[in-house]
Amino acid sequence: MNSSNKVPANIPGNVVPGNVVWFEALLYMSLTLDSLSAALDDRTPTAEITQELIAANSIIAAIMILSLTFLVWLAAQRRKNWPRWVLWGALTLSIYSLIDVIGRFGLQLDSAIEVVSCALTVAGLYFSYTGDASGWFND
Repeated sequence: MNSSNKVPANIPGNVVPGNVVWFEALLYMSLTLDSLSAALDDRTPTAEITQELIAANSIIAAIMILSLTFLVWLAAQRRKNWPRWVLWGALTLSIYSLIDVIGRFGLQLDSAIEVVSCALTVAGLYFSYTGDASGWFND
C-alpha cells in the first residue's frame, strides 16, 4: 500500500488494524499506571524537598503524561510515525531511571508499578511494528 492511498483513521469506514488497537490500548494502560504511580508519590515535605518542589514535580509529571497521551493518539489515530520514535526514547529514559531507582532502593510498590508500565509500553510498541500495523503509519 503506497502512502498516497493512506487516509486518516478518523474517516468513517476506515478500520484501524488490530495491532494498532493493541498498541493504543497497551500504551494507554501504561500511562494510566504512570498516573496512578504519580498519584501515589510521597508528597511529604522534608528539609531537602520543599512543598514548591513537590508541586512542580507533580505538574511536570502531569504535563509529561498528557504529552505522551497525545503522542499515542497521534501515532494510532493520525497515523504518524515519528511519535513512535519519541515514545521509544521516553521508554529508554524510563528504563534507565527505573534501573537507578531499583538499584538504590530495591523493588518497592511504585517501582513495581513502573516495571509493569514499561512492560506494557514495550508490548504496545512491539505491536505497532508487527502484523497488520505495518504500513499504517505515515511519516
